[in-house]
Amino acid sequence: MFCQQCEETARNIGCTAGGVCGKSNDTACYQDAVNFALSGIAYRKIHQPKGAKNAADNVKENKFIVESLFASLTNVNFDEDRFRNYLKEAISIRDIYPKIPGEPAACTWIPKSREEIINLDGGIGLLSIEDDNERSLFSLLLFGLKGMSAYYSHAAALGKTDHEVMCFIYKALASRFEKHTIEERTALVLECGSVGMKVLALLDGANKHYGTTAITKVKCGVGSKPGILVTGHDLKDLEMLLEQTKGTGIDVYTHGEMLISHAYPGFKKYDNLIANYGTSWANQKTEFPLFNGPILFTTNCLVPPPKEYENRIYTTGSVGFPHAVHIPEKADGSKDFSQIIACAKKCKPPVDMHIPDLLTGAGHDVVVAMAPKILQLVKDGKIKRFVVMAGCDGRHKERSYYTDFAKALPKDTIILTAGCAKYRYNRLDLGEIEGIPRVLDAGQCNDSYSLVVIAVELAKALNVGVNDLPLSFNIAWYEQKAILVFLALLSLGIKDIMIGPNLPACLSPDVLNLLVTKFGVQKNSNVADDMKKLHITT
Repeated sequence: MFCQQCEETARNIGCTAGGVCGKSNDTACYQDAVNFALSGIAYRKIHQPKGAKNAADNVKENKFIVESLFASLTNVNFDEDRFRNYLKEAISIRDIYPKIPGEPAACTWIPKSREEIINLDGGIGLLSIEDDNERSLFSLLLFGLKGMSAYYSHAAALGKTDHEVMCFIYKALASRFEKHTIEERTALVLECGSVGMKVLALLDGANKHYGTTAITKVKCGVGSKPGILVTGHDLKDLEMLLEQTKGTGIDVYTHGEMLISHAYPGFKKYDNLIANYGTSWANQKTEFPLFNGPILFTTNCLVPPPKEYENRIYTTGSVGFPHAVHIPEKADGSKDFSQIIACAKKCKPPVDMHIPDLLTGAGHDVVVAMAPKILQLVKDGKIKRFVVMAGCDGRHKERSYYTDFAKALPKDTIILTAGCAKYRYNRLDLGEIEGIPRVLDAGQCNDSYSLVVIAVELAKALNVGVNDLPLSFNIAWYEQKAILVFLALLSLGIKDIMIGPNLPACLSPDVLNLLVTKFGVQKNSNVADDMKKLHITT
């Protein structure tokens, strides 16, 4: 295996014998095989007569492509059997389409055995792209596609799809085996960002199915009944579970980025939605044993569980783990959660970890409604800067940097956030500025679109460009959804973005130089120096 798609990749070079995430060498090789075959499907579809225009016409195939890409995102699916089935289906779909003269090996490859997949030694992975810059740019593109597929799957679950988005996914996958200049590949990466922004807007509209969020204080204590803990990002899964647990004597708790659900009117109506339990995905091995009940993973981030609670893990959607019960989707889109409910009835109530209540729900509708007051505070010098501290959390000790950075920010600074990075500072009680919370949490990484809307609306109101706002970006990343959001920001021309704790390992020296010279991308270092680089006056 060779995998460098996440921020924690070994030595910031690449995992080669097994993933830092817990993924085995063999599962990683199967993921490479699936991605290789997906590009083969796309190549054949794109190069049919009128192929580019009609590539996304088959809804069933679109859903398979999106699910397969999402499954190979970090901390989503560790189940080799699932990838074996994905590979069989990919080859089956690919071979529906007529052969293309001079087509690449991905269009004809049928592995003869499991050993062939495991022993290909990079022949189907990203290392098979020999040119350093070409590999770097396609890696960024592929990682962006994985993030795009994650966001798109949530929108599609709520009935929102887009033909043009799917056409781009096929075009981008097929590009792996096409001849492109470095300039053309760079343009494809930026196009991925602009299409990603479209997907984030699509998801933002889809989530309106549950109403418009309001700034909400979310209880983080526990009740006296057994509970089910829901983690991940999929709001529809949460809704279905809440419906099925009505009157059962089972409480439902959210975890991690599901915190935002408590801010939607569509979820506030459920008496069985009790509280948010725990913090971010990175702490699940210490927090999940205390919950006592079953945990439903609707999406990433799954950390391979110890035997202590392995028999309480349930997965659905793209998520998979070899020893977990998987709850499939029925033909009508519904899911039967009776197994997890039965498990919960046998469990003790959760242990209270005494975590303070948390504020969330500051999406763009809320913040734009507060704009007159915020703008007046800016004009009066009471708010001097906004800092976007969105993105991912992670397990490494260096992530404490984001806690220290938030603590060091002057009291006239507002933090705009989305994603699980907020768990590094959302319990610090950073206070308010005349009624405006200093931490405005839009919700999940899925809600990153809100931060862009807020920035654009502020720029309009102040009659300046976004890059001229009193706005800084200090973003933490971990996986490929964050890569997609990063590319989306670049596609909008936003400059001087600081990211960390490490830069993506897939960046070749030339591609990194491009990002630095054209966009001013910079890696974080230490709090004092980074404050100066981001024009924050302490």
